[in-house]
Amino acid sequence: MSEPHDHDHDHGHSHDHIPLKPAPSPIAEPIAATAPQDESASQALSDALSSSFAIVKVVMVILVVVFFARGIFTVPSQQKAIILRFGKPIGVGAEQLLGPGLHWSFPYPIDEVKWLPVGEIQRVTSTAGWYATTPELEASNSESPAGPSLNPGYDGYTLTADGNIIHVRATLSYRISDPLTHEFNFVKGSNVVQQVLDGALFHTSSLFTVDQLLTTDKVAFQEKLLANMRNNVEQKKLGIVIEQAEIRIIPPRQVKPAFDLAFGADIERRKALEDARSYAGRILSTASGEANSITNAARTDFTRLVQAVAAEARYFQDQLPYYKADPGLFAARLQTEMLGRAMTNVQDKWISPQSKDGKQRELRIQLSREPKVPTVPGQDSNVSK
Repeated sequence: MSEPHDHDHDHGHSHDHIPLKPAPSPIAEPIAATAPQDESASQALSDALSSSFAIVKVVMVILVVVFFARGIFTVPSQQKAIILRFGKPIGVGAEQLLGPGLHWSFPYPIDEVKWLPVGEIQRVTSTAGWYATTPELEASNSESPAGPSLNPGYDGYTLTADGNIIHVRATLSYRISDPLTHEFNFVKGSNVVQQVLDGALFHTSSLFTVDQLLTTDKVAFQEKLLANMRNNVEQKKLGIVIEQAEIRIIPPRQVKPAFDLAFGADIERRKALEDARSYAGRILSTASGEANSITNAARTDFTRLVQAVAAEARYFQDQLPYYKADPGLFAARLQTEMLGRAMTNVQDKWISPQSKDGKQRELRIQLSREPKVPTVPGQDSNVSK
């Protein structure tokens, strides 16, 4: 029992007086062991960052290239383009317009490209004087029911010179001649053109009667409308050139049957007038031909008679000296010539000489001829038996 006690005592004593070796620090060895690993991680992180920066640089270069490539644009034929930099056109005068081909500008929002259809035909349609319809009905070539009466707040119309109502619509074709003026002097140039067309339709309709507009003077109405449009375009400086206008005019649909009857009667009236004029023309032509024929025949007879009288006058004028020289001889010669001509084909001639004493004589003429003496063949026919 004492040995253990002594051992405990001795152990305690040695613990109090014998210096012991200090125990190693519990974290010294892990720090020394992880130092090489930290250096590898830092190198890997540095390499990763370098690679990331390289990728970012490439992406930035690609983005810059794409950004500037977006500014490449092409102007098609029959068009012009203008570049607006922060809303202001680039260039001065004609230099502002870019022709067909490949061009470049800064992408939006720095630059903005506007295409101007200079060579293309533009069209605007005025329906201010047309009855109410919808695009769907027009596309299907149909129309809504006319209704019992025209609604001024819903249907469009124009007034004629004689106070009638008609429906008029027009499609105007034009080209942009001054794109800068047309594009920048107005909020929307096509709307201004349509407003001018509406006003021209109302004004021109008031210059014609309903019969003129629906029958005889449609061409005159179109020419007057175009003249009005050109005058307004020049005054307002719209920068366009008007090509042509397609116009359609109809009476109000509610009274169309009455207009059809009136047009039918007018057509019959004009046909009767044309027939009468044609008949009168034929009669006048025939009468004129007959009158010309009679006049020409009279002129011919007149000319012939004048020539005959002139010839006889010249003949008597030529014979006058012979008559004056010896009237008796002249009369005997004329008598002989006349008897010669008169008796050329006369077989039997009887001449009764004038008696010298002036007394009448008895003249006996045997009218029956003596029979011919028959002749014998071989004998002279002049020898009578």
